[in-house]
Amino acid sequence: MKSAQVDGHEPKVKPAYFQEENHVLVDRQLEQLAPVGPTSMFHQKFDRIDESLGRYSRKVFVGGLPPDIDEEEITATFHRFGPLVVDWPHKAESKSYFPPKGYAFLLFQEEPSVQLLIDSCIQEDDRLYLCVSSPTIKDKLVQIRPWRISDADYVFDSSLPLDPRKTVFVGGVPRPLKAFELATIMDRLYGGVCYAGIDTDPELKYPKGAGRVAFSSQQSYIAAISARFVQLQHGDIEKRVEVKPYVLDDQMCDECQGVRCGGKFAPFFCANVTCLQYYCEQCWAAIHSRPGREFHKPLVKEGADRPRTVPFRWY
Repeated sequence: MKSAQVDGHEPKVKPAYFQEENHVLVDRQLEQLAPVGPTSMFHQKFDRIDESLGRYSRKVFVGGLPPDIDEEEITATFHRFGPLVVDWPHKAESKSYFPPKGYAFLLFQEEPSVQLLIDSCIQEDDRLYLCVSSPTIKDKLVQIRPWRISDADYVFDSSLPLDPRKTVFVGGVPRPLKAFELATIMDRLYGGVCYAGIDTDPELKYPKGAGRVAFSSQQSYIAAISARFVQLQHGDIEKRVEVKPYVLDDQMCDECQGVRCGGKFAPFFCANVTCLQYYCEQCWAAIHSRPGREFHKPLVKEGADRPRTVPFRWY
């Protein structure tokens, strides 16, 4: 078999959805786990995903498309596998009929359509290809990249306790990267990895470009957040991505245990290794007015679990 040339990589994508969707899967991501207290450790039972709920995301990446193929022709090519919608980044804004960078996403209405597509593909090494024709190009091999839902989680040892306060957020993760691969890279660099997860959107279960890694030791956790960046590689995709502490929104202030803030959860987390604590506004001001700590910046949790640095107003 000849080696296939596939064009284009996949950047950040705005998800699109079908109107009729009641496909529910158990979300086993760490944000769903409820710790008992601010410093407690907890166990999570990692069950296998129910096969009846689907093995693949209904969203499939297709790359290396002929440059002159339009949305209607892509739909006609893949409609034999089932009803679908064709999407690509900024499609609505650009009002283009052609995928601008040679790739698109197939959003199937039913998960079995993805399996039918996979069964029709040519396999070369660990990649899948399908012949696609356009008005000027016949039978061009394009890459088909489905996402297996079980690849979103990887556990080294299910008996190990998961501590959300030894968990890091990894932004900009290449979307083909599996949780196993993320865990392997982070364990090789810092050691002590007990869990890795790839963030997926709640409806299509397709990677959102971020992940998180839980460590079994404080030493490994501090080493990871101190590095701040990590080089991730998947095939010919290589990215330098940011590593931050995974910020929780249900933690009490570690200084006053809620006494100074009326029992409300602490809004700030200090990622400096001299702190690594959650603070209410009053305690943040008190602790960080001390010499050497006045330049620490608080992290808060924002959308998609991404930690964000915020300025602190001193009174």
